Amino acid sequence: MTFRTLDDAYDLAGKTALVRVDFNVPMEGGKVTDDTRLRVALPTIQRLRDAGAKVALLAHFDRPKGQRVPSMSLKPVVQPLEELLGAPVRFADDCIGPDAVEAIRDLDAGGVVLLENVRFHAAEEANDPVFAQKLADLGDLYVNDAFSAAHRAHASTEGVAHHIPAYAGESMRRELDALDAALGKPQKPVVGIVGGSKVSTKLDLLKNLVGKLDTLAIGGGMANTFLYAQGVDIGGSLAEKDMADTAREILAEAEAKGCDILLPVDVVVATEVKPGAAARTVKTGEALATEDKILDAGPDTVARLNAAIDASKTLIWNGPLGVFEVPPFDAATVAAAKHVADRTKAGALIAVAGGGDTVAAVGHAGVAADLTFVSTAGGAFLEWMEGKPLPGVEALRA
Repeated sequence: MTFRTLDDAYDLAGKTALVRVDFNVPMEGGKVTDDTRLRVALPTIQRLRDAGAKVALLAHFDRPKGQRVPSMSLKPVVQPLEELLGAPVRFADDCIGPDAVEAIRDLDAGGVVLLENVRFHAAEEANDPVFAQKLADLGDLYVNDAFSAAHRAHASTEGVAHHIPAYAGESMRRELDALDAALGKPQKPVVGIVGGSKVSTKLDLLKNLVGKLDTLAIGGGMANTFLYAQGVDIGGSLAEKDMADTAREILAEAEAKGCDILLPVDVVVATEVKPGAAARTVKTGEALATEDKILDAGPDTVARLNAAIDASKTLIWNGPLGVFEVPPFDAATVAAAKHVADRTKAGALIAVAGGGDTVAAVGHAGVAADLTFVSTAGGAFLEWMEGKPLPGVEALRA
């Protein structure tokens, strides 16, 4: 897709840029415990500062439901952001009105102010046009750098873009470029990995991907549902047996569209889910006891997946292959992740991964930095993969 970026914004000196960031960071005892999302915003903030613009940051924190909740203030973000920027950051007690106006007015060129939690106003999530106009009145241009919130049509993610010139920030641009490389205009063949526990939560995703991918590997509890739908004995494994008809429909649709579905040919089973639990590998189709639970894919399955990866030029990954949080049931996910990393480092593969469990899984495997792109956006990443338009992105179209 074509969207406006900061390359399209000129003469920024002296102008005020309203920048939507994702500062919904982990906190404990009023202290930021993980500054990853602050770091992600730095390139956009610094680019605007270098251009001589005033930078007013818009963000939400938690779910105050339109109420002013002191424990959900963004004020604790100021100090760590100052340390990362190496420059002062002002704080305004509100995101609209006199407090915001005064804080922005008093900034020097290149100055930064963090405005209070936009969700302290119920009008934010309602995408109220009057509230969006009040936000827009604070600035000369709008920059959305929060892809993770782009699937929400809120005032600060979508509404404000209709009132002043709107652009994608550096983080947003990188995310969109990576996703376009994975699903928009990918180098073919394309292989996908979709894992997780439930087919029902990823129906739209599966239906979209079978029409776009050459190969789709299904893992985790989802694979159990597909195996069950094919009459395979899954013992006491997690599965959505009421989704069997749907699973068969997806398999039929994939065949009709020329998408090869990879399901486990061997699995790792155990009677309990705990670290170091006694486990064994069996071929799919072997009889299982009622207490047996399929908790990971087996080595033959990983070998088939790796062969598909070797035959592909692009990979998109959402969801682990097993209960990776509990060794030894992380073996398949780790082995596949390391193979993906090796192919990516060799320049043979474009690998894009995303979604909360996936980020944790590739981090657990120690390869997050080796993939082409790892998206930390949960819902937005999933909706993009489902083929749904994201309001915050659509508002940036050129």
